[in-house]
Amino acid sequence: MQPEIKPAGDSALLISFGEAIDEGVNLRVHAIAKAIEKASPEWLVEVVPAYSSLLVIYDPLKAGYNEIETSVKAFLNAELEEFQGRLIEVPVVYGGEYGPDIEFVAKYNGLTVDEVIEIHSRPIYRVYFLGFLPGFAYLGGMDERIATPRLEKPRLKVPAGSVGIAGKQTGWYAIESPAGWRIIGRTPLRLFNPSKEQPTLVQPGDRVKFVPIDEEEFEKLYRAEWGRGDD
Repeated sequence: MQPEIKPAGDSALLISFGEAIDEGVNLRVHAIAKAIEKASPEWLVEVVPAYSSLLVIYDPLKAGYNEIETSVKAFLNAELEEFQGRLIEVPVVYGGEYGPDIEFVAKYNGLTVDEVIEIHSRPIYRVYFLGFLPGFAYLGGMDERIATPRLEKPRLKVPAGSVGIAGKQTGWYAIESPAGWRIIGRTPLRLFNPSKEQPTLVQPGDRVKFVPIDEEEFEKLYRAEWGRGDD
């Protein structure tokens, strides 16, 4: 499938493979991004991969749009290495005060809470992209058996580390924020830390495995990550 290439403002172009959420398409998006980054043309400012598109931001003082488009097309036709990110285990305590919507998810899908936990923690998810909020990870690969609609009325605040479901997607809130996703659990890991050189725990293209833990283990890991035992 040949992507559509079009301007995105006066200093960027968008490479789009459509609107489908597809792992093969996302792998190609990341492969193209890595190829452009590796070549590091002088006009390049940043590449921003998403589900099925890639935003290429350039310096218009160093090259014009037509030149950038021609360069990008060369990357599309090149032989690309498949991009395989890191595998990161993310501990999660499911249910209770940490996952107030898990019983709704179970009931909505005709499952038990234990079945929801097993189904949600079984796959290895792919980080399709980061967005919406700092460190917010959109993960691909969730089993449709636990797909659940968003809240009709979003919560005003959920804690950092909250793991949720919205439709056929799963992901997490890396910072305390309003939330419209169904919260099924919480990780003690600090998913976004602006004081670090690399502030996010994961990057687009990484893989994630959720690991169920109990409340005692959560509190232990939380204190180690955050240096305190409360929110």
